[in-house]
Amino acid sequence: MCDEMPASEGELTTSTEARPAAASATPRHDRLPMLDGWRAISILAVLAGHMLPLGPSQWGMNGPIAANGMAIFFTLSGFLIVGILYRDPDVGSFLIRRFLRIIPLAWTAIAVALAIKQSDTPVWAANFFFYANLPPFWLIDWASHFWSLDLEMQFYAIIALVVLFLGRSGLRILPIAAVAVTSLRIWTGTEISIVTWLRVDEILAGGLLSMVIYGYPHSRVRDFLGRIQFWPITILAVLSTRHELSWLNYARPYLTAMMVGITIVRPIRGLTPLLESRLAAYLAQVSYAVYIIHHFTLFGWLGSGEGFAKYIKRPLCFAISFAAAHLSTFYFEKPINNWAHRVTRRRPARQYVS
Repeated sequence: MCDEMPASEGELTTSTEARPAAASATPRHDRLPMLDGWRAISILAVLAGHMLPLGPSQWGMNGPIAANGMAIFFTLSGFLIVGILYRDPDVGSFLIRRFLRIIPLAWTAIAVALAIKQSDTPVWAANFFFYANLPPFWLIDWASHFWSLDLEMQFYAIIALVVLFLGRSGLRILPIAAVAVTSLRIWTGTEISIVTWLRVDEILAGGLLSMVIYGYPHSRVRDFLGRIQFWPITILAVLSTRHELSWLNYARPYLTAMMVGITIVRPIRGLTPLLESRLAAYLAQVSYAVYIIHHFTLFGWLGSGEGFAKYIKRPLCFAISFAAAHLSTFYFEKPINNWAHRVTRRRPARQYVS
């Protein structure tokens, strides 16, 4: 769960021109505060799915709730990354900022986990170079959630190459790529997966949303999005992680992107103030570090025991996760991110052809 959550990465933005009432031109890029709320929902859903008992075990709610959180996260990631590259196809600056956003904390956590588990060299290589989520898989239990970082980093590399060789116009392949990945999932009967070519359509759907909001000079698609009812789409998006509704799983990337997109083009009564609240902004800021750190509290003494004996320790797990994430975000990651932005701002300006 990377970008992911940072509120500091230029936070993909739009203005009131992006709202259907005035969407006749491509919107300028102002901050989108409601995305903070979706980042907060994403990390809270993942934490709940990983750390709390969500109803009777026979209901099987933990996996689907965590998957909903990841679907939102990937949607936001695709939206952010494609929007950044559409605005400024400087691949070098993009990679510097993205890699320095993800790698310092990720490599620190991976090194700790692999050292504790005394992993061998192939496992170190796969995790440090972000391909541990690919068959035959090199994930370990302490860092099994890093599969999402692997997928993210692979997407960064591929989309950077596309823009490097084809420029901004290369982003037009996103619809084809999304349909291809979803078609492969349908053909293979894969409802959900951690393998890149069977999961990346969730990121690609976020990229398509970014193109809808920013990439077209006409407003028809945005207008259509603004007319869709939010709550029915949200219900379908939530249900799209249930195994019992296998056919709906294949629509999950697009339902989630529509759910987020509706809140971008128009306010939702009762929801938008929460999405744009100060608490949501804070959760968005620390969410990447929380995601990286929280899994470590599920092992050892903190993760031992059964039933009540195990879950009585969960408040301590949450406290450790958020305290460590706060320190990491503001005292370890923030100076590195600020340096990355200063370096990329000093890069010479270049002319790009769409």
